[in-house]
Amino acid sequence: MLYMPIVVPFYESNGLTMKDIMVLQAVYSIAIVILEIPSGYLADVIGRRKTLIIGAVFGTIGFATYSFSYGLMGFLVAEVILGIGQSCISGADSAMLYDSLLEKGMEKRYTRFEGRITSLGNIAEAAAGILGGVLAGITLRVPYFAQSFVALIALPAALTLVEPSRKVPLMKASIREVVQIARFALFKDRPLRRNILFSAITGTATLTMAWFAQPFFEYSKIDIAWFGLLWTSLNLTVAFTSYTAHHIEQRLGQTRSIILIALVLPIGYLALSRFQSSFGLIILYIFYLVRGYATPVLKDYINRITPSNIRATVLSVRNFIIRLLFALTGPLLGWVKDIYSLPQALTLAGVIFLVISILTAILFIYTSSTKPSKAGRI
Repeated sequence: MLYMPIVVPFYESNGLTMKDIMVLQAVYSIAIVILEIPSGYLADVIGRRKTLIIGAVFGTIGFATYSFSYGLMGFLVAEVILGIGQSCISGADSAMLYDSLLEKGMEKRYTRFEGRITSLGNIAEAAAGILGGVLAGITLRVPYFAQSFVALIALPAALTLVEPSRKVPLMKASIREVVQIARFALFKDRPLRRNILFSAITGTATLTMAWFAQPFFEYSKIDIAWFGLLWTSLNLTVAFTSYTAHHIEQRLGQTRSIILIALVLPIGYLALSRFQSSFGLIILYIFYLVRGYATPVLKDYINRITPSNIRATVLSVRNFIIRLLFALTGPLLGWVKDIYSLPQALTLAGVIFLVISILTAILFIYTSSTKPSKAGRI
């Protein structure tokens, strides 16, 4: 993600306000929302490998479109294309990993491998933070041109994957079945529903902070030359806790892990609204440490109670809720930042996430279950 260290300045150089930026990301989220569950279902029907290949193609086209766009409308088109690509990847990737491990009797090591993937991804993004900052020294647009070639690498990577065999046969394509799986995950299976809801709230909180980090740098009057280095170090922070997440979870256990995640992330927003500069950066690093821990651990909790034949669809339901919530809250928080101030936007976000996180965490803990779900019959 070569463009991320300078993405907000890039948008601003093309005449976008913070509200415009959040609207743009909301459109991206809506594109994912529309296709998230159908694409997850597609992965369960035609196979995860084929779906990942489709996602890689759209990702490349999306960044190429960005490279040649100079205003809000062009960026909107690019975001829709990227949204289609991301919807094909999210859910299918984690489902393919879990089923590959399940095939080898190694499913209990899922958190370790998901953590490694998240860790390596953030190390790659950290390296991109440095390189992207250097490329931005030419112009702010050059990182986007380079990103098109980086996105293209995903295509041969997807082609080399091997589809794991599944004990339960692939499902037949049916819109009715998609609705039944979503209904089962969100209404009929209580443990699965509460796992998904808490994971989705956490995902929305971390996604929102990713878009407020650079405005926080600007508000703290940090020189833009430092953006790449700071972005790099934040991603290395995520990489560290993602890589060690399986060890930490074994020590903390499920209940304490949920309490930690439910409290630290929202309180991070509230603390950032009060402190800027050096102390504010410390708070931001703590937030990213917990973010790195939460991602692989919460996905593992969902996978433990989800059967193989609907795994990608269920994970896509989680991602669907994340994007839907972000589409609803992102533009509002961006508007508050533009009209009032960044601290007020962070305070509002902190209050919203604190209330919802505590409620969903209580429900999660109350009905926590890691026993295999009976979701084979939906």
